[in-house]
Amino acid sequence: MSTRTTSGAAPRRRPPARRRSSGASAAAGRRRTVRRRRLVAALAVAGIVAAAIVALWPTAHDAVREIALPLRHEDIIRQQAQDKDLDPALVAGVIYAESHFRDGQRSHAGAVGLMQITPATAHDIARRSGATSFSVADLDTAQVNISYGAFYLRYLLDRYAGNEPFALAAYNGGEGNVDRWIAQARARDEALTVDAIPFAETRAYVRRVQDARAQYRRQYRAELGL
Repeated sequence: MSTRTTSGAAPRRRPPARRRSSGASAAAGRRRTVRRRRLVAALAVAGIVAAAIVALWPTAHDAVREIALPLRHEDIIRQQAQDKDLDPALVAGVIYAESHFRDGQRSHAGAVGLMQITPATAHDIARRSGATSFSVADLDTAQVNISYGAFYLRYLLDRYAGNEPFALAAYNGGEGNVDRWIAQARARDEALTVDAIPFAETRAYVRRVQDARAQYRRQYRAELGL
């Protein structure tokens, strides 16, 4: 019978390290290759998108500008502004405030077209300008509407000695009202400014036209011949 030592249990051997099979290594390599290809493809797509944005930016910018600050019939505006000695940006600003350049507009007061001219005012303009034939239906055409509106604007500027706020106020609120406001302002020794207009709606209209005029001068210089 053999005897066993009592110095302790025999040490346990560690299992040998497993070696990755050649098949697993190949699979990992393929996954890395796929990831690289996907990254390259994503970068290529991003580059194409960036190039498209750069190429289309002028068109997109013009589209946004047209929505925020539309302009139509600029050739007629230029021609009528030159003929009536007006700032074309001012004519554009009035059209923007009156109709936002939407053709065929009608107001509750019966004003017609781009520059919102009432039939009574149009007949008076036709008489003053020496037009031999005129019908209210003519105001639906851009050429006649802008021509009559520019004529009336020139008349009002001359009537109020070049005072643009009061000419615009008369375009919006009528000459009789403006005459009373001027008399009241002079009686109080007040300056003939926008603030002298007693009606908030007309004050807002004048400022809207003047703000639009400044924007048209900045954004449409070439189109308006400025």
